[in-house]
Amino acid sequence: MTITKINLAQAFASFDEQWSPRLAGQVNDCAIKLAKIEGDFIWHHHESEDELFLVVKGVLAMHIREDSGERVIEVGEGELIIIPRGMEHKPETIGGEVHVLLVEPSTTLHTGNVQCERTVTEFKSL
Repeated sequence: MTITKINLAQAFASFDEQWSPRLAGQVNDCAIKLAKIEGDFIWHHHESEDELFLVVKGVLAMHIREDSGERVIEVGEGELIIIPRGMEHKPETIGGEVHVLLVEPSTTLHTGNVQCERTVTEFKSL
C-alpha cells in the first residue's frame, strides 16, 4: 500500500477544465474529487447519494429546492455543505472561479439524475 500526500494548491494547478472533477483518492467507498467551477450548473439530484462540497477557494452559491420553496446558501472558503440524497440542487459560483473538494460515493455522477453534455462518466485522476 502506498500513502500519498496531496498538496491542494498544486493539485488544482494541474488542470484547467471546468465542471470536470478529478479523482484525488478514495476513502472506503467514497471518492475524493477536486473540481474547478465557474458560472452555474444544472438542477439535479442524486437518488441514493449524499454529497459533501468543501470550498477551498472562492464562494459557492448552492441553490436548493425544498418543500417550502427555493433558497440559496452561500458557502465560502473553508466552509462545507452536505447535500442530502434526493435534494434537488444547483451549484453556482459568485465572483469567479471556485475550487471545491467533493466527497461522495464512487458511483456518483456529478450531474446526478440528468444526462447532458456536462456529464462525466469516467473521472480522470490527478
